[in-house]
Amino acid sequence: MPFSWPLSIAIYLTIWFIVLFAVLPFGVRSQQESGEVVPGTEPGAPVAPRLFIKSIWTTLISAVVFAFVALLAAYSR
Repeated sequence: MPFSWPLSIAIYLTIWFIVLFAVLPFGVRSQQESGEVVPGTEPGAPVAPRLFIKSIWTTLISAVVFAFVALLAAYSR
């Protein structure tokens, strides 16, 4: 492995959060778009953010990106 364990965890978590912020907007419908605005809430608030499914996709995408980074680091020496 080209990285130590603590560095690998830090790199993976950094990738994970970057991918999470990229994945969060996918498939989001606002209350205003769906026509179900709850009184007292922001009309732009999501109806069903589906965070569990997005965290699974984030984990899978991050694993692929981390594997690419690790391979790149291993073979660039």
